[in-house]
Amino acid sequence: MTSSDIDRYFDALIRDIPDFPKPGVLFKDITPLLADHDAFTATVQALAAAGRDESGATVVDKVIGMEARGFILAAPVALALGVGFVPVRKAGKLPSATYAVSYELEYAQATLEMHTDALEAGDRVLLVDDVLATGGTAAATQKLVGYAGATVQALAVLMELSFLHGREVLGQTPLLALRTL
Repeated sequence: MTSSDIDRYFDALIRDIPDFPKPGVLFKDITPLLADHDAFTATVQALAAAGRDESGATVVDKVIGMEARGFILAAPVALALGVGFVPVRKAGKLPSATYAVSYELEYAQATLEMHTDALEAGDRVLLVDDVLATGGTAAATQKLVGYAGATVQALAVLMELSFLHGREVLGQTPLLALRTL
């Protein structure tokens, strides 16, 4: 699958929803892309590339998906890489002991949590989400990974909203964005 194939899928299957979830926000609805088997498969394989080296070998121990659309993408990426999946959830949604980080979103404030036993010290982690906007969610998740003594190898996203400068918040973390807007 080439990047032009991914571009065609994105152009055909990601729709803009104005003023959602609040006035002034242009929401990128990925549900048509998820409903198309070929497009979803190609997207998962493209995102999984961020967890592989040049030879195609998996170089991560876990894949983390951030609530909520990150779950949809990260779980099949973890399967494609042959590694475990770890959910990072909103506060109060995980049943066991957690690490927590509060942060600012582009239009709200939130707290993310991860189970304290989800990662082992030294684990190499791929973060997967749908959109990189201001970088708050990614930065908060990087902190959670650090609390566990693990290392973020890369962040892979469907879309980067470059006008919100989220890449600047990532520090040296490599970023794979399948589309930059």
